[in-house]
Amino acid sequence: MIECSYTGQLHCNATHVLSGTQLHTDAPTDHDGLGQSFSPTDLIATALGTCVLTIMGIAAKRQGWEIGEANAVVEKTMTSKAPRQIQNLKVVISLPMSLTDAQRRVLKHVVNDCPVKRNLDPSITIDLVWS
Repeated sequence: MIECSYTGQLHCNATHVLSGTQLHTDAPTDHDGLGQSFSPTDLIATALGTCVLTIMGIAAKRQGWEIGEANAVVEKTMTSKAPRQIQNLKVVISLPMSLTDAQRRVLKHVVNDCPVKRNLDPSITIDLVWS
């Protein structure tokens, strides 16, 4: 469960009830906010990037190996016309050079099992770029 509260001036707090971990949001600068924290749509991009990495980590763990310091950089593009929505999420995934070609193939396959990716609206283009 996640508890969310509006704290004023376009800021919100969210608490992960089980752990007590908190995060804060602000509206983006192009939508009346100050850009002092993640925007709500930034959290969607964050969810995609961390889900992709987590799914790869789970697959590697089940195979008995580690993915090491894998990274994902997510670039979010919003539509330029109303209604405001995410148009594209570009995810650049970097894997350690120590992984074998077979391990890389496994990881490239399992990212399609990312629940966030599967649950995003089909109108959002998702580009996975492997570096």
